[in-house]
Amino acid sequence: MFDVSFLLIVIVLVALIFDFTNGAHDCANAIATVVSTKVVTPRFAVGAAALLNLCGALVGTEVAMTLGGGIVVPEVVESSHFLVLAALSGAIAWNLVTWYFGIPSSSSHALIGGLIGAATAHAGFWALNWKGIVYKVLMPLVASPVLGFAIGMAFMWCIYRVCANLHRARGNTLFRRLQIVSAGLMATSHGLNDAQKTMGIITLTLLIFGKTDSLEVPLWVKLVCAGAMSLGTAFGGWKIVKTMGHRIFKMEPIHGFVAETSAALVISSASFFGAPVSTTHTISACIFGVGSTRCLSAVRWPLAGHMMTAWILTIPATGLIGFISYRIFILFGV
Repeated sequence: MFDVSFLLIVIVLVALIFDFTNGAHDCANAIATVVSTKVVTPRFAVGAAALLNLCGALVGTEVAMTLGGGIVVPEVVESSHFLVLAALSGAIAWNLVTWYFGIPSSSSHALIGGLIGAATAHAGFWALNWKGIVYKVLMPLVASPVLGFAIGMAFMWCIYRVCANLHRARGNTLFRRLQIVSAGLMATSHGLNDAQKTMGIITLTLLIFGKTDSLEVPLWVKLVCAGAMSLGTAFGGWKIVKTMGHRIFKMEPIHGFVAETSAALVISSASFFGAPVSTTHTISACIFGVGSTRCLSAVRWPLAGHMMTAWILTIPATGLIGFISYRIFILFGV
C-alpha cells in the first residue's frame, strides 16, 4: 500500500500539473483575440496574461468551494485517497488530447467529469451532489455560451450604432487601445474562475486525508495554484490561439474588444456566484456572436459544430476515464 503522506504529495503535485496544463491549454482564451488583431506581440500578450492570471487567481474562493463540496458529497468520499488522483487523470488526459489537436475544449468540465466518474466508481451515484451538479455545472454549461453569444452580438450592434460616423482609421486606433484593457479583463477573469478549480480540488484532497477540517482554502494553496496556472499560461497554447483567433472569422480590434469584454463580464459574474464555467465555451461563443453581426457567412459555422461536439463529449469522456482510473488505482494501490 502507498504511504498516505507520499500519496498526498503525489496528488497535490498532479493537481498542480493539471493547473499548469489548464493555463497552457486555456491561455488562448485570454490572448487569442488580442494577438490575432495584432494589437500586441505574442510574447507581450503571453507575459501579461500570465501576470493577470496570477492576480485573478488570488481573488475570491467561491468557485473553489463549489469544486470542493458542490460536485461530490465530502462525507461520502472522505475515505477515498485515490479519488482525486483518478479525477485528475481523466482531466489531464483530455487536456493533452485536445491540446495536441488544437481543439478549444473545456478544462473546467474535464476536471468536473473526472471527479464525477471517480466518485461514482468509489461509492456509486450516492457520492454525487446532484443539486450542485445541476445548478452549478449543467445550467452554467448551457447558459454561459448562450449568454456569451447573445451579449457579444448585442454589444457589437450597440458599438456599430454608436460608432457609425467614426472614421475607420480613427476607430481602429481607438479600439486597439481599448482592446489592451479588454484583454486584461479577460485574463484576470480567467484566473479568477479557472485557478480556483484546482484550489478546490487540493482542498478536497486535504479534507480526505484529514489535513483540514473544512473546505476553507489555505493561503499556500492559493499561491501555488496561482503560480502553476501562470507558468502554464507563459508556456502557451499556440494551436488553440490559431483556432480561436483566426479560424472562426477575420477579426479587427473592434471585434476583439467586444468579444473579450463580453466574455469577461459573463465569467466574472459566474465566478461571483461560484459557478465553474468554461472560459473556452464563453469566449468562443462571444467570438461567434460578434462575427454574426458582420454576416452569417463570415463565420465558419462547421468549426462551431466541431467545438460543440468536443464540449458535449468532455464530461462523459473524462467521467469514463476517471471511473476506470479509480478502479485501476484501487486494484494496484491496495
